[in-house]
Amino acid sequence: MSNHTEESGVNSRLTALQKLQRQWRHMWNGNPPGFVLLLIGTITGLLMSVPLVYVIVRSLSAGAHSWARLIGGRIPGLLWNTLSLTVAVTVMAVVIGVSLAWIVIRTDVPGRKVWQWLLAIPLVIPPYVGAVTYIIVFGPSGWMRDFWNDSFLSVLGTYSLNVYSFWGVFFVMTMFTYPYVFLIASASLRKMNRNFEEVARSQGMTTSQVFWKVNLPLLRPAIGAGAILISLYVLSDFGAIAMMRYVTFTAAIYYQRAGFDIPSAAVLSLVLIVLTVIILWLEAFSRRRNKFYQTSNTYRPPEILKLGRWKPFAFLYVIFIFSLAVLMPIYVLVHWTVVGAGAGVIDASFFEYALNSVQVSGLAALLCMVLALPLIYLKSRHPSVISSGIDKLSYTGYALPGVIVALGMVFVFNNHLPALYNTFYMIAIAFVVRFLPQAMQAGEASLSLVSPRMDEAARSLGYPAWKVMLKVTLPSILPGILAGGALVFVSSIKELPATLMLRPPGFDTLAVRVYYEASEALYAQAAPGALLIVLVSILPLHYLLKRY
Repeated sequence: MSNHTEESGVNSRLTALQKLQRQWRHMWNGNPPGFVLLLIGTITGLLMSVPLVYVIVRSLSAGAHSWARLIGGRIPGLLWNTLSLTVAVTVMAVVIGVSLAWIVIRTDVPGRKVWQWLLAIPLVIPPYVGAVTYIIVFGPSGWMRDFWNDSFLSVLGTYSLNVYSFWGVFFVMTMFTYPYVFLIASASLRKMNRNFEEVARSQGMTTSQVFWKVNLPLLRPAIGAGAILISLYVLSDFGAIAMMRYVTFTAAIYYQRAGFDIPSAAVLSLVLIVLTVIILWLEAFSRRRNKFYQTSNTYRPPEILKLGRWKPFAFLYVIFIFSLAVLMPIYVLVHWTVVGAGAGVIDASFFEYALNSVQVSGLAALLCMVLALPLIYLKSRHPSVISSGIDKLSYTGYALPGVIVALGMVFVFNNHLPALYNTFYMIAIAFVVRFLPQAMQAGEASLSLVSPRMDEAARSLGYPAWKVMLKVTLPSILPGILAGGALVFVSSIKELPATLMLRPPGFDTLAVRVYYEASEALYAQAAPGALLIVLVSILPLHYLLKRY
């Protein structure tokens, strides 16, 4: 009887185990990943979510006094500053981006092929670098003031243009964010089907009516994608906003952290996270409500419209935006770099800052390339709720401003990894949290072109999953992984708030020195580093233009 009972218990345990195994295989659609691959993906996803979890926990434990003080005094003003700037920049950048895309893609404006490249250059100029150049030109002691006082304009009174204002920040952010819409709208315009426009014209519609009733609805997904990128960028920017002496949530969080008021910084960070989530939700909701498809069975490329008498005006408009967003900043940087070089500012210290930037950004790029491979392989080859959840966790840091990521890193390293605290490794890991999705996106685009049958053939020969990933998949997607690493490198070398908050004593990067020296109006010392950042940032432009 005892033996029979034990045998029944063993059988029931086996049955339960078999059920769990079946459920596990069913969860992965019959193709569960190996233990090592799943472990790496899970650990990486959890690490990427640390800043978000930290901010939520720390803000909820900040105490009623901190919440009441901030809600009653600081938060309403910050909400107004942040939301008004975000909305204004997004609307104007969309208008400029769509109008430029329409002119250079759909009309016979002179040099249209060249403008598709040139008008995208502002995307690789960090806004805080652009802010420095505009302060040099339009600031209270800038070139424009000197020109005003020495010319006939002096009869109109004293020079009164104030760049340290809402409109100054609005101008800077607009000039360096419109390419998000320009690039994505350009891609959509190139793919539009001429058939729909011809049907509309056959109904008696004019060119302007065709644009508003046919083209614009088809552009809504592109406009929405560009607008969400712009909104999130404005929400998260610190450098340009601090340079222009304007205070939004990111600047306030940095100043609270610098004053060691961590509870208040955590509360403000949580409010900023909520704003980010609301914007993402609104974009997803509007996308579901507005779906437009091109359903024609035949595709004909869009025709190039003749501008006629409007051609000079369109050309002047393109030249005007290009001059403000590209020519002026580059000229100012080159001018002050020449002045600085003549004064001997490109010295050993300059090269030390450049080496520090390359060192920490290169390490971040290498780590992102290593971590991106198992994550995208897990998502692509083993789709499930778990792999989808890990993928979403990995994107957490990308949606958070650098100041919030830095807050989480300070907590983790100070309390749990003190050996790495106040080292440049902490900065590199923060960059990984911020920019890992860039490497994932580039690698995922390459992996989507590799047939799963290659993996299945290798597995049928007895290769384990990790060896298939390294021996078969990696060589096929290596160009995409390297492109992603290049994007991470460039984004890291430009990152300012996380570097400011996490750098160890005596460890300065080009971004940090540009910020401090420009803040002290030492433009000859700031310009060489800023120009070098811009030149390095141009490297991934070719990749971006190929993609869009």
